[in-house]
Amino acid sequence: MSPFEYDLKFAKDTIWQVGVAGLVLGAGLPVLFAGAIKALAWGEGGEAETSHARPNPLGKVIAAMLFLIVVYAIVVGIIYVIATGQGEDIRFHGLIIPEIFKPKS
Repeated sequence: MSPFEYDLKFAKDTIWQVGVAGLVLGAGLPVLFAGAIKALAWGEGGEAETSHARPNPLGKVIAAMLFLIVVYAIVVGIIYVIATGQGEDIRFHGLIIPEIFKPKS
């Protein structure tokens, strides 16, 4: 296999990963944020809703969860940029708390 063919194979294998990451981080977080704003309006009711419905506490709970997901993604993104910029690596054990470590040379 020539180096060019190897590069094409590598690009083909990883292009979908870049697409998914772009979709999740590029469009997914704003959609979650918009959903949180809508849920917050649902939780407030009255003038915050176009239907002037009664307040619903579940809306506030849903809004809080969505806001926490967005904030978590932003904080983890900043941690990732800082850690990799300092030559360290980051791992997720359990997908909640990232572990920053120095890779072996």
